[in-house]
Amino acid sequence: MKYFFFTAICIICLQNVYSQTTPTTPRPDSNLVAPAQPIPVETPKKTWNKIDLSNRSNDHFMVQYGFDNWTGTNDSTKPSGFSRFFNAYVMLDKPFKTNPKMSVGLGVGIGSSNIFFNKRYVDVKSTSNALPFRRVDSANHFKKFKLTTVFVEAPIELRYSSNPENSNSSFKVALGVKIGTMLAAYTKGKTLQDKNGNTINPYIQKESSRKFFNTTRLAATARIGYGILSFYGAYQITSFLKDAAGPTGIRPYSLGIALSGL
Repeated sequence: MKYFFFTAICIICLQNVYSQTTPTTPRPDSNLVAPAQPIPVETPKKTWNKIDLSNRSNDHFMVQYGFDNWTGTNDSTKPSGFSRFFNAYVMLDKPFKTNPKMSVGLGVGIGSSNIFFNKRYVDVKSTSNALPFRRVDSANHFKKFKLTTVFVEAPIELRYSSNPENSNSSFKVALGVKIGTMLAAYTKGKTLQDKNGNTINPYIQKESSRKFFNTTRLAATARIGYGILSFYGAYQITSFLKDAAGPTGIRPYSLGIALSGL
């Protein structure tokens, strides 16, 4: 009987030990917090209509200089040497509200052209109906001779700027037209020489008349560049001379550079 009780107690003790050493499955801790997932941040789009561009610098002043020439010339009317132009304009710039990379430029200024001739005399004071271009290589002539025209002009441009907030550090393109009315037309001869090139008199002769010239001109223009420097080109659509005053095919064109800013 003693052995029976002893055996029963041993079995009970072994069961208690086994139950205490059996691994249990850990319960999840409700106090643990899962790591927060990063939330993607979208870069806000620039709202152009909330940006003040009224005082920006965008070509409010332009100066243009370069080579001038004529199309539609013949042996008598063909210029020689480095004929050149000089233009200066004050401009307004109106950006588009929906896309200020695009804008319209409106301005006013002066455009001048100096066309040089070698041993030619352009007689703007002539009483004939057509403007004479007389060859004078076998007679007395001026060492230097040029025809100058001056216009007051109103240029209009459709402009593109890749950085409208800082156009002085921006790629630029502009297409447009300019309309002008003639202020003056004159010739200037300097240093009279004989047919052998000997100086007769170092005086300067200037003659002025708008009789033969079309006093209204319309020209197409284009600019492309970066910052304040651009390449510039223009082509006159209207005829340079009046009907019956000379070759109607003469049309000036210009190639040069433009400096713009402010």
